[in-house]
Amino acid sequence: MKLRTSMVIVTLAAFPMAHAATDASQYVVGARPPAFASVPFSDAVWFDNTLYVSGHIGFEPKTMAVPKDPALEAKYVLDAVKATVENAGLSMDDLVSVTIYCSDLGLYDTFNSVYKTYFRGNYPARAFVGVAQLLRGAHFEVQGIAVRRRALGAK
Repeated sequence: MKLRTSMVIVTLAAFPMAHAATDASQYVVGARPPAFASVPFSDAVWFDNTLYVSGHIGFEPKTMAVPKDPALEAKYVLDAVKATVENAGLSMDDLVSVTIYCSDLGLYDTFNSVYKTYFRGNYPARAFVGVAQLLRGAHFEVQGIAVRRRALGAK
């Protein structure tokens, strides 16, 4: 009986090392303007078939400022998420979960009117979370999780 117990312990102890040796995380960083070139995060991280998308803010592309129009800001933030997801080889329809942080819950309908135009099929699971304040005076910050779907018939 002692021999079997020892074998189980050795097998379980070896599992974390084997997992760490096969860790295939890949970091996705899109083109960034000079003002944001050294931000200390990746735009997204691949782990296995899952893409974890960092929080994005809707900056105006030329000025890198948050626009005063919340609908335009919603478009810019979703364009930024879309660019990151596509840079990783996926589409917005591969998102399975999205979290929107919003500094003014009165903008819920404004955000939704833009958001629904970014998807062709079913919508991902979603949370719309009210927060007191976002970086650089933004109204919205969006993060998500996307999954690479296997080809039909693949195991």
